[in-house]
Order: sequence, then C-alpha cells, then structure tokens
Amino acid sequence: MEVLITGGAGFLGSKLAHQLLRRGTLIGKDGQPQNITRIVLFDQVAAQGFSDPRITSVTGDVSDPAAIAAILTPATQSVFHLAAVVSGEAESDFDLGMRINLDATRFLLEQARKNGNRPRFVFTSSVAVFGGDLPAKVLDTTPATPQGSYGAQKAMCELMVTDYTRKGFVDGRSLRLPTVSVRPGKANKAASSFASGVIREPLNGVVSVCPVPPETRMWVLSPRSTVHNLIHAHELDAAAFGHSGAVNLCGLSITVKEMVDAMTRVAGPEPAKLIEWKEDPAVMKLVRTWPGDFVTTRAENMGFVQDQRYDDVVQAYREDDLQKP
Repeated sequence: MEVLITGGAGFLGSKLAHQLLRRGTLIGKDGQPQNITRIVLFDQVAAQGFSDPRITSVTGDVSDPAAIAAILTPATQSVFHLAAVVSGEAESDFDLGMRINLDATRFLLEQARKNGNRPRFVFTSSVAVFGGDLPAKVLDTTPATPQGSYGAQKAMCELMVTDYTRKGFVDGRSLRLPTVSVRPGKANKAASSFASGVIREPLNGVVSVCPVPPETRMWVLSPRSTVHNLIHAHELDAAAFGHSGAVNLCGLSITVKEMVDAMTRVAGPEPAKLIEWKEDPAVMKLVRTWPGDFVTTRAENMGFVQDQRYDDVVQAYREDDLQKP
C-alpha cells in the first residue's frame, strides 16, 4: 500500500508518518489490513527525522497540478490531506488562502478522479467552519457558519470531498479538528497559536505573549489524540460517515487560564510567570467567533477519542516534544 501525506514535513504530518511506520498496515479497499510499502511526505520543505526506506520526501507546491500529478498516482491508495495555510494567514492574504486551502484540495480530488482508483481521502477540516451566533454547545446538527476566510475555505473543501465521494471518485471523510495543543516548534500565523504558546514557550524558559484574555474558552485536542483520530478515520468503513462525510471531533473545552493552571500543576509555578497578557484585536476578532464547547455524540459513537484532562496533555508535551537543554 502506498500512502500520501500532504503537509508531511509539518509536525502533525511527521507524527502521523511515524505512527503509520510503527503500525505497518492500513485498511485497503477490500476491508483488510495491507502492509504499508511507501509513504510519500509532500511539503514545501523536505521532511526531517526519517531513516525508514518506506519514506519518500518530496518538495513542491501543493497548488501546482503538475506537482500533484507526480505524487498522487494510481498506486496511491490512501491520502491524508493536512497541508493548509493557517487561519491568521488565510485571513490576511485572501489569495494565498484560496490557492492553498481551496484550489489545492480540488486539484488533489481531481487527480484522484483522473487516476480512477478511488483512494481513501482523509481531509483535515476545522471547527472554524462554525462561527457567529452559536449555541452554548455546538451540536452535530449545528450548520456551518464560518466567520473567517479559513473557516469558509475549509467548509467549501468539506463539500467538495463529500461530492467527490458521492460520485465515487474518492472514499472521503472530513474531520473538523479542534485547536491542536500543544504544538511543538515555533509559533505560526494561526490565530489559535497562543493555545500552544502559553504552554510551549514557558516550559522552554521563553516569554509567551498571550493575545486573548485568560477567560477565553477553547476546544482543544492533543497531538497524540489527533494522530490517533486521523488513523481511526481512515480505518472506518465509509458507511459510518453516512451522507455527511464531515464529523466534529471530540475535544476538551477549557479556558486559557485553566490551561495555565494545568501547566502549574504539572511543572510548578515558575513557567506561568513567563506569560504576558496583551490582547491583540486582530486575533480576538477571529477567536471570539469560534465555538468553545461541543456535544460530540456522533464522533464518540464512531469511536473517536478525546483527552480527559489537560494536565495529561501538558505532560505528553513534556514527554514527546519539550526541547531538552
């Protein structure tokens, strides 16, 4: 079995690839486990940290149809489409967001259609498809009402994945991811970047400037649980997704203050002293439109997992990704 991961050099793409290498198998078209013989990691930069011969790192532009044709071939049986321009960047550069988030997804789907082999297609959407006047807890039946370009682009891609699935071109499933926390590495241009920065930077002895007030509520999921759910989505039979291929993933509803309190319980009081609270109107404009709590009965019934305590999320970051002196 050959697998393609777009955004494969990113932290989620890399973690997913390592987990797939450890598993060694994925469900094939016949519903039976098949050995993974090749994983193509496609990104604008080369993937690092792999020595396994099953890994092929390819660089290129995900919005270039020629590049897509070279990496998504009739031999590709599974696609994990993670590549995207993040929320803040999609809002500030509309053309870039449309090209990378919308056009690239259509090029991938269209190449799969040309290949004619109906690969499984796991698309990472976002809870940013919701916004505006929302109930206290977003339901599985709550309609998508994005209030930013990133959310709108993700919602449009969901519809494309569903329609290409209906037509038999792919076997698609879209996951509306919570904010993933704690992300390792440097801060990015996502409006939600602070949800990792308030933990990551202090634990690394660096000052973190939080652009939202402490009472800001977030819907979050750890990297460990996110990778588990990506693979679980692939392994589910298409019938489990029904007429709508998009599912709101389980998460943890928590305020930024509660996140910092969890860090203090795990790592002591010193890291929290490195947090500076300084509101950023541009970030606040986006974040305040996002839902902070969900009822995820459908995802739970489908077997998706969530984190029970943010203390465990902080500890997992310390074990998996904290930079050691």
